[in-house]
Amino acid sequence: MSGICNKENRLIIQPVIMILIVDRPPASIDRQAPGCPHPKPACRYPPSQWCRSLEIAISCNVQKQCMEVNAIRPNQTVPPVSVTLYYESLCPDCRVFITQQLFPTWTMLQDIMAVTLVPYGNAKIPSANSPFTCQHGEPECKGNMIEACIIHLTGHSAFQIIYCMESATNVLDAAQPCLQLYAPSISWSSVNSCLKGGLGRQLMHANAAMTRALNPAHTYVPWVTFNGEYTENEEKTMSSLFRLVCELYKVGDLLVFSFFSSLL
Repeated sequence: MSGICNKENRLIIQPVIMILIVDRPPASIDRQAPGCPHPKPACRYPPSQWCRSLEIAISCNVQKQCMEVNAIRPNQTVPPVSVTLYYESLCPDCRVFITQQLFPTWTMLQDIMAVTLVPYGNAKIPSANSPFTCQHGEPECKGNMIEACIIHLTGHSAFQIIYCMESATNVLDAAQPCLQLYAPSISWSSVNSCLKGGLGRQLMHANAAMTRALNPAHTYVPWVTFNGEYTENEEKTMSSLFRLVCELYKVGDLLVFSFFSSLL
């Protein structure tokens, strides 16, 4: 059973089945006499790289599938699936979704998937100059702003840092070491300047505007949109994100889902 953080700060209990997607390429096994299998070395590359070269495709035993997918998208530029997450830094369900669904899926499908993170969720701001109030208290407001600043300052490395923070026991305490690990060129002092100066509030106001502009309006977090639209298939989003992204990624009139599912 799991509780979703709703806008009225009531706990809605509902069943949630979480499926952890593991970035584990398949091992190929020679078919020999029963009881005497000799497994070949496991493929060392993530699925997103299996068709990067003929050598990788052969080592991962997917050359046939790579030939098929290359045949249906010769030199085409296909837009990635845009996945936007509206969330709160200390919301338990948001942390589970980020660590067990969104980040593992992005790790494998980042070539066909673009992720936008909007830390705000059910926060409120009474007026332009008033402080933000957050569902899980002042620490969450600070966590939201830290993550907004990190996203702004680190660019491509941001998601790895956010995942590092959200998977830690203490999200706020993990911020500085996670930044040093994944974006060593960005100093913690620059994040502090963002927090204490006007930039942090500007970023939070922008996130608030993005959240308020949702149509339909969000009623809980995590709230996810695909290519700017909300899907009512919440169970699939929360438990089978990999499959859903593959279904949404189109090459012309063809879906790539059958290709990826054949590799897994």
